Amino acid sequence: MKKFKEYKDFDLAKINSDVLSFWKKEGVFKKSIEHNISSKPFVFYEGPPSANGKPGIHHVMGRTIKDLFCRYKTLRGFRVERKAGWDAHGLPVELSVEKELGITKEDINKKISIEEYNNHCKKTVMKYTSLWNELTEKMGYWVDMEKPYITYNSKYIETVWYLLNRLYDNNLIYKGYAIQPYSPAAGTGLSSHELNLPGCYKEVKDTSVTALFKIKSPLFNNLCVGPIYFLAWTTTPWTLPANTALAVGKNIKYVLVKTFNPYTKKNINVVFAEKLKNNVLKGFIEVFSKQDLVFDSTTPPYMVLSSFKGDELVGIKYEQLLKYCQPFEKKENAFVVVHGDFVNTDGGTGIVHMAPTFGADDKLVAEKNNIPGMLVLDEKKKPVPVVNKKGQYIDCMGEFSGRYVKKEFSEKEKESLDVDIAVKLKKLGLAFRVEKYSHSYPHCWRTDKPILYYPLNSWFIKTSDQKKKMLKNNESIFWQPKSTGDGRFKNWLEGLNDWNLSRSRFWGTPIPIWKTKDDKERVCIGSVKELFELCEVSVKAGFMKQNPLLGFVVGDMSDENYNSIDLHKHIVDNIILCSDSGKKMYREPDLIDVWFDSGAMPFAQVHYPFENKNIIDNKIGFPADFIAEGVDQTRGWFFTLHAISSMCFNSVAFKSVISNGLVLDSFGQKMSKRLGNAVDPFILIDKYGSDPVRWYMLTNANPWENIKFNVEGVEEVKRKFFGTLFNTYSFFALYANIDNFSYREKGVFFSERSLLDRWILSELSVLVSDCEKSYDELNATKAGRDIQAFVINNLSNWYVRLCRRRFWKSLYGPDKVSAFQTLYDCLLIISKISSPIAPFYADALFKDLTVFSDEKKQSVHLSCWPNISVIKKDLVLIKKMRVIQSITSLGLSLRKKLKIKVRQPLSVVSVILNSKNLLDFGDEFIDILKNELNVKSVDFVTQSSSFVEKKLTPNFRVLGKKHKGLMKELVVLISKLNKSDIISFEKKKQISLTLNGNKILLNEEDLILKTSSVPGWSVVNDGEITVALDTKINQELLMEGVSREFINRVQGMRKGGGFCVTDFVDIFIFCEESVSCSLKENLDYVKSEVLASNIVFKKNKPNICEEVEINGSKVYIAIKLNPNNG
Repeated sequence: MKKFKEYKDFDLAKINSDVLSFWKKEGVFKKSIEHNISSKPFVFYEGPPSANGKPGIHHVMGRTIKDLFCRYKTLRGFRVERKAGWDAHGLPVELSVEKELGITKEDINKKISIEEYNNHCKKTVMKYTSLWNELTEKMGYWVDMEKPYITYNSKYIETVWYLLNRLYDNNLIYKGYAIQPYSPAAGTGLSSHELNLPGCYKEVKDTSVTALFKIKSPLFNNLCVGPIYFLAWTTTPWTLPANTALAVGKNIKYVLVKTFNPYTKKNINVVFAEKLKNNVLKGFIEVFSKQDLVFDSTTPPYMVLSSFKGDELVGIKYEQLLKYCQPFEKKENAFVVVHGDFVNTDGGTGIVHMAPTFGADDKLVAEKNNIPGMLVLDEKKKPVPVVNKKGQYIDCMGEFSGRYVKKEFSEKEKESLDVDIAVKLKKLGLAFRVEKYSHSYPHCWRTDKPILYYPLNSWFIKTSDQKKKMLKNNESIFWQPKSTGDGRFKNWLEGLNDWNLSRSRFWGTPIPIWKTKDDKERVCIGSVKELFELCEVSVKAGFMKQNPLLGFVVGDMSDENYNSIDLHKHIVDNIILCSDSGKKMYREPDLIDVWFDSGAMPFAQVHYPFENKNIIDNKIGFPADFIAEGVDQTRGWFFTLHAISSMCFNSVAFKSVISNGLVLDSFGQKMSKRLGNAVDPFILIDKYGSDPVRWYMLTNANPWENIKFNVEGVEEVKRKFFGTLFNTYSFFALYANIDNFSYREKGVFFSERSLLDRWILSELSVLVSDCEKSYDELNATKAGRDIQAFVINNLSNWYVRLCRRRFWKSLYGPDKVSAFQTLYDCLLIISKISSPIAPFYADALFKDLTVFSDEKKQSVHLSCWPNISVIKKDLVLIKKMRVIQSITSLGLSLRKKLKIKVRQPLSVVSVILNSKNLLDFGDEFIDILKNELNVKSVDFVTQSSSFVEKKLTPNFRVLGKKHKGLMKELVVLISKLNKSDIISFEKKKQISLTLNGNKILLNEEDLILKTSSVPGWSVVNDGEITVALDTKINQELLMEGVSREFINRVQGMRKGGGFCVTDFVDIFIFCEESVSCSLKENLDYVKSEVLASNIVFKKNKPNICEEVEINGSKVYIAIKLNPNNG
């Protein structure tokens, strides 16, 4: 005979495992897509992770967010296809391989061929695929792992090439020489969005130098005697040998000051911005007579000689600071003062040291003024900067040749080059101040090493030209939180620079541009077909012996055909094409930014436009309805998706997005293996199951906020929410099986159900509506919290507790059927609306409930979202019950405060409601209050005079000022005010008194209304409701209280003794007379509550019994099964 499943133990980890096996066996994920196959699609994009690193607890957070909204939309009837993806290119993979092989970038193509290296990369990138697949499966993230898109596949690369070609044809790709962020540790340039990923800017303490640049011009000779120097401050002393100009602000006021060099103690004249005088001359003292200019090592003196605007300084020549080398061209234009718009007086000296080879602003100003950068000719007569791409000074730098400009670039560099340069400047008398300076400095997002701003000849995308389009498209995106879209993302777009596309690496998508050696002819390849055909032309021209793509069948879109070719660097670099004029064309050696790979995924995952053209063109799979990733992707994947879609299709790539925060440890620290605070998601899921982890992470904080992860929180969620839900189901299953309930009866009409049934169904209807709204607004946190509150507070703690007797005491009739149907409906709907967040237990609950159901669905994930229109609700009933719950809560708080147990009956509770809560409460509500507060009667009253004493007293501070000479008489009059006077004062907020024939009007500021409980009463008020308990306990109430305590102890013993809930028992008692008298007075009530056939009072303690304490008295109880069980 079928029955509802009953559990011995509550083991969510086992339920997790069992449900997972069921999903696999029945192919539930696949069915969830197929059963909505003709429905409207809900498009989701998976941001591709890199499988060469292990997944962590933060991935559980991110994937839970993605999974739950896809599950929700499936319940709503959408077809939700989810394709997994792998980010298989880029720096992380290369660095991992280099570490594994014990090589550096410089060893590639020397100790190891590029082909061998790339093959290692291809193998390594999928190193932890099995771990990722395992976590994906265990945590219940439904995504198609069997046919993922992989960014190294030839089909994927072909689409990327197509998009690049589209940009190239629209003149949005160009090659330029620019100062760009460059990572010597990684050996490649970086884009501005990579530099702005979270954590890239780190607080560092560097050596700063205020350097002395000696003026050549005799301009100030009439104002002072001795050498004159410009003061310029820098936090990168290593750039000083590359100085070729100084910048001033033409409208800034500068001063000429006579003082001393604090290191050489020699008299000098210096020029700097007047506004920065206190900053530059910190520790100096101003004097106003040349006779006072005597060196003092404690407080050196200075004297202002003259002042002038910055435009008077423009054009002045100065001596080169460190004369290791000179620019290879236009050196006669170097070492001069120019105007710079970027110069300000926020800090430094107001004069900016310019090294055009290492600063973008410096380069722009230098070019505008025809000033050369510090480029020198190498052995091949090629102009190069004084720092090479490893971050080392080149050979012309004297004693500093070969030194790394940042010691982090080499373990061999023990001392800071900046310090050594500062020491040299001190010795040369060219340093005015040297000190440590804390500031934020950019670091490489993958190597964690400092970057340099370095001159690079790179390919760029003109994103700055497209910013208006991107900003306009951003306005239509639903961001959660809104502040990310309106703030962080919008601000980024507004300040957008051109996208540095080039990467000087080996494993990635090659830039598909070939050009002749004279750079007069170029071609950007947009397809394998185009490359194949051009290779054929090249073979005919005699530039190649055979087509490197030989064997590839143009037009054959099979995976086998595309897998027969490789489009990576070690292959395409050997392809020589033939230009239109018959010249050889060679590929540009760089790869593209890996972020372009990931941003191209909407198109590349379907091999657009070579296959599935309708998916993009007909908006079937583009743009995405929803995406989600961490906040670090705001300027990463979110940006590249948006940029590529805006530039190539003038469309958003996604309509809505959640930008989730970081997962920190319980103290708010970033998790790491080094700190030992990382949480292993596999261990966590094996112990608790996935659902408590998912539920905790989603309800603990909004996903866009940082979460302080605490395992104790997972335990609490398991116990409080899932434990309560499990116990509620177990209660239902136990009594449903006893009564053979199977929902075979016709559903009881809403109007015919009991008040509590109608109330809980009404609350359920509101819950479903609220959850639907929350899910639609991408606010799963509110949905989860609302469900949790409903289950714990309304369903378990109120409905089931108040209806318990209906399940186990009453006969199987209409009222009991209604109770079963109501609790069943609640549990079934909870299984559906909670299934997006807790997919495992929700499915187990659904299957347990539908064992008798005609519903043919195998799984909750194949069912439908509850139809709100068919769930009846009574909003007035909800309002009334919430008032009753508030009254109960206040009454129980009084009992707790007074330490009066709830099992001790009291005579009466009086309630005063404010106007908005004045409702008509019938007998059923009164009975609830009686039972909940354990009182004999409930009085709704309008006045508190019966239980609250009120008294008006003078506010001496106010009245004393107004009526100084009359206070004594006023105090007497106020003390004589009666109840009616006080009631009148409360209504009118004023009262008139007569003193010596004169009327005195007193208002709220003149009098203080004091209240106190009438003896024997205790009162509480929450601003809207006043509750008063009569705390006087007579003998009858005391005896009933003893009986209730006894019932409680026996019920506990029954449960602990393994008795069935339907078993009748015989009870034997040995106790004091006071207890026995109480029990005998309420004997029938006690017997009915504990299902006792007989209660026997013994003169001696039973041989086998349990000792309990009731109101301070020891009671010995023995329980035996009644032989007739009835």
